[in-house]
Amino acid sequence: MSALTGTFSALASAGGPARRIVQRTRGHRHGPVTRLMSPADLGQLLKPFIFLDLFDSEGASQGGFGLHPHSGIATLTWITQGGVSYEDTSGETGVVMQGGLEWMVAGGGAWHGGGWAGAEAPARGFQLWVALPPALEQSTAASTYLAPESIPREGPARVLLGHYGAASSAIVAPSSMNYLALRLKAGERWRYQPPAGHTVAWVAISDGGLHTPDSLRAGELAIFEESNGEIDFHAEVDTEFVLGSAVKHPHDLVMGTYSVHTSIEALHEGEARIQQIGKRLRDEGRLR
Repeated sequence: MSALTGTFSALASAGGPARRIVQRTRGHRHGPVTRLMSPADLGQLLKPFIFLDLFDSEGASQGGFGLHPHSGIATLTWITQGGVSYEDTSGETGVVMQGGLEWMVAGGGAWHGGGWAGAEAPARGFQLWVALPPALEQSTAASTYLAPESIPREGPARVLLGHYGAASSAIVAPSSMNYLALRLKAGERWRYQPPAGHTVAWVAISDGGLHTPDSLRAGELAIFEESNGEIDFHAEVDTEFVLGSAVKHPHDLVMGTYSVHTSIEALHEGEARIQQIGKRLRDEGRLR
């Protein structure tokens, strides 16, 4: 074992038996986007994590995703290659480049969109949506961009949300959750001991392959059994992946066409607000 691998393994404390994989999927692909999780399926098991898209613009048209609405949820877009432009009705616009992220809280209602940025390399990465608790599901929409140098590291992990080791994300997570992006070289091992109460855990691979101890390949999402046990990763080849763990969202997922809330009353309020925003956008000529 290399000194580097030993350091990674030493970060984890004893946490009982290693967690088993209980479900896995390759999702459903639509053009450049593969939906690995949605609130109608695996999101019910993994809430507060309710949507996860793996995207790859190679071979896609130069278009993107026009303005569309959401409420009751927040999204984190993480770029592993290339770049993605974004805009939303909180007034933010910009480009997320490789190694950067954009965090957008739809809260009580927002519209957002984006597209592929630059022609040097295909845009690749993940877009994760999380359910908001009642205290935040009607909050004012807001977005935050973090450049690559602003995302803290602990060993091989970049901390996108939450806390790991001595590293803490600058983004305040809506509830107790960790979202980490990792890159392991072939043969390296890494162990993750979730914080107390993080009985929800999953991993999704964008490139390469892992033993966890089951073998996983690029494009797969795997769900771990609900426990507080550690998770052991062994990279078969150079591998990039993301990992989520959290205290389980204790609320129902009440779904509308574009929204996810904790009650039917909150859903109606959020959908009414995004309709109002949509009318304003049409009056301004920003929507057809």
